[in-house]
Amino acid sequence: MKLGFFVTNQYLPGESMTEKIQDSVEQVAAARDAGFSLIATGQHYLAAPYQMSTVFPLLSRLAAESGDMQVAATVLLLPLHNPVELAESIATLDCITGGRFVFGIGLGYRDEEYTAFGVKREERVGRMNESLDIIKRLWVEDELEYEGKYYTIPKTELANRPVQLPHPLIWVAANNDVAIRRAARWGYPWLINPHATVSMVADQWTRYTDALEHFGNPVPVDLPMMREMYVAADRETAYIESQPYLEGKYAAYASWGQDKALPGEESFSVPYQDLARDRFLLGSPGDVVSELKRYSEELGVNMMIFRMQWPGMPQEQVLKQIELLGREVIPQIADF
Repeated sequence: MKLGFFVTNQYLPGESMTEKIQDSVEQVAAARDAGFSLIATGQHYLAAPYQMSTVFPLLSRLAAESGDMQVAATVLLLPLHNPVELAESIATLDCITGGRFVFGIGLGYRDEEYTAFGVKREERVGRMNESLDIIKRLWVEDELEYEGKYYTIPKTELANRPVQLPHPLIWVAANNDVAIRRAARWGYPWLINPHATVSMVADQWTRYTDALEHFGNPVPVDLPMMREMYVAADRETAYIESQPYLEGKYAAYASWGQDKALPGEESFSVPYQDLARDRFLLGSPGDVVSELKRYSEELGVNMMIFRMQWPGMPQEQVLKQIELLGREVIPQIADF
């Protein structure tokens, strides 16, 4: 089991983005020294009520502090991007990181983003399929000419190459069964989202592995899972200290419709204790170790990516958690 640190790139209105990015630099250095194996950050546009720094500039800056950690985009909203621009940006980041970049992809779910980028929602799956095909071919072929439904590339010689061969690691974020089956058909790791309960994930995990077998693909080496996590001296303190920030974040998710992207009748508009149950990891270092063991044994997860800060949370609380995990959790999970 390895731990990843998700760098929060959403900030309250009026906060200094310059200062918040510098906080992130300090966090990444602390995570590196604490023994984390990966850093990550995500992508949204028009992210009201928050400010939000964009992925590529932020990860490029953070890579300078990342040491030997992998650097991941979790996730890039593939249908919103031109595949040529994306392929060359990712190749550049893979070179910046010395071959440690992880390419996380997803469809997205917010109508505002599709409208702003001029993409029809009903085209998103077709665009993602076509875009991923183009991106991989741009990385591995010497010459490419492409005429698709959504993208056209004139015949051209190719030179931009990532460090990793044949290409950077690809993880697929998915909420519903159709998207999880798509990840299995491609044979890529399913990046388990942080919004689902563990019981929901366990059910979906069975469907994912069944689909892998159906399509003749082995279980991937990387089995990543994201989770909201707050660690403190005891469980009560973790609940109390996290609630003002995590509760507000999920109220924003509810306004965006994130809960409707999950299977069943999930709702984030419930009391905090109900929202947190089996969904958030809040507790002492011992609680964290126990839950990580559970995820490893029940789901086979071997990369746990923690989001430990939400808009408005002071820097001191984040650094305290990182130090606590490095001292009391990471040494205990190496053999999971």
